[in-house]
Amino acid sequence: MKKIVALIVLVVVGGLTTWFVSTRATPAPDVTLNALSGQKIALSELRGKVVLVKFWATNCVSCVAQMPDNIENYNKYHAQGFDLIAVAMEYDPINFVQKFVETRKLPFTVALDTQGTVAKAFGDVKLTPMAFLIDKNGDIIKRYLGLYDKTELRKSIEKALAS
Repeated sequence: MKKIVALIVLVVVGGLTTWFVSTRATPAPDVTLNALSGQKIALSELRGKVVLVKFWATNCVSCVAQMPDNIENYNKYHAQGFDLIAVAMEYDPINFVQKFVETRKLPFTVALDTQGTVAKAFGDVKLTPMAFLIDKNGDIIKRYLGLYDKTELRKSIEKALAS
């Protein structure tokens, strides 16, 4: 019995891992993001750019740890057509998000998902950090859950920018 349970767990974990690191392109959902600045941004308006949509929370240790890399990647690739949208989870208090953005001087767009509709559109995101790399055609080409390899992410961004 234990072997069967272990086999089932292994199959499920393997399937989830494959899904999260899948390189198969799927269309990104056509959502409208509510930026902290008050601006509304339709994801479809960003076609022609490479976009990283990153779900995060101020109480997520891994999310906070990745923010300096996000800033660096944004600054390095933005002029080449890269954009980054950090989507704060619906449970994250708006004043916490505002304070975080101000103190860290985040140069990229931070969006609020107060109803959880953006997270649902991206496959009902519950875990953070979770990021989706979207190519110039509006297709999701990479999914990242948790801490990711910085070098691999940069190579993926550069490859998407070059195509």
